[in-house]
Amino acid sequence: MKTPLALLALLPFAFQDKPAATMKAVRMHDYGKADVLVYEDAPRPEPKSGEVLVRIHAAGVNPIDWKVREGMFAKPKSRLPLILGGEISGVVESCGADVKGFKPGDEVWSLLSLLRSGGEFTTIPESELARKPKSIDFVHAAGVPLAALTAYQALFDKAGLKEGQSVLIHAGAGGVGHFAIQLAKAKGAKVYATASENHLAFLKELGADVTIDYKTQKFEDVAKDMDVVLDSIGGETQARSLGCLKKGGYLVSIVAPPDQKKLEELGLKGSIMLVTPNVKELDEIGALIEAKKLKCVVSETVPLAEAKRAHELSEGGHTQGKIVLEVVKDMR
Repeated sequence: MKTPLALLALLPFAFQDKPAATMKAVRMHDYGKADVLVYEDAPRPEPKSGEVLVRIHAAGVNPIDWKVREGMFAKPKSRLPLILGGEISGVVESCGADVKGFKPGDEVWSLLSLLRSGGEFTTIPESELARKPKSIDFVHAAGVPLAALTAYQALFDKAGLKEGQSVLIHAGAGGVGHFAIQLAKAKGAKVYATASENHLAFLKELGADVTIDYKTQKFEDVAKDMDVVLDSIGGETQARSLGCLKKGGYLVSIVAPPDQKKLEELGLKGSIMLVTPNVKELDEIGALIEAKKLKCVVSETVPLAEAKRAHELSEGGHTQGKIVLEVVKDMR
């Protein structure tokens, strides 16, 4: 039987590779100001063995994003184009081989160990993925993993904050700060927190026992004999904070390493803290959310295509709570 000529003509196309799948993403092709962020088509990742492909519904925006964008850290050209972002919520699209704990349709959230969110999809190792709390939507869930885990690990893993102790939390109205206040209160600590005057009521709402207007008050005159100081500002603020601590007290910073020689001279302890993925701790944070003991306050929700505006808002430094990029409109 002869093959029809029309089918023979199509044979070359039958053996061609399928076009690579794409997605919309916000990428940077160079380091610089927010203008370097470009909303464009990008290759859609595929899950490898042990990885889960997640359809991102929302992604949190944090200071680390625009600091990386500006090149405050290393500027390897080999990483470009780069998709920024470190915390997401979404739905499992598919699973790679050997994934046992998740299936398509599961609602999840994650702190990413690599800067690779900001698009419509991302792949995540199963070991870094957790189930999203059912009581909150995707936007509020996306604002939690990086900021809340930073606060949790700084207060408890590094500084060892315990029930009955006192803690001074700088920038209490910010992303990390507003979680730190709530986590410290849930632990049973006495919380002092700094902010500008227009955020003081917000600090009280979160549970702060003592609020300090850093513009009109010297925080070291109010917060004395602290067991722990959480520093998210550095510089002069960090240096002055040493005077707030009792002997043996702990200063943990998320921005700059404290002067170890100065700490030793004063009989204090301290370190810088870099957040790492921890599903067990993220599950504990999720349980606090379900128990209504912790909440994520989202001050701005911005469409993914307007990521530049989200970065500029974050750089302004006066955000209350979190800024979140919405990738999929939540219709619930």
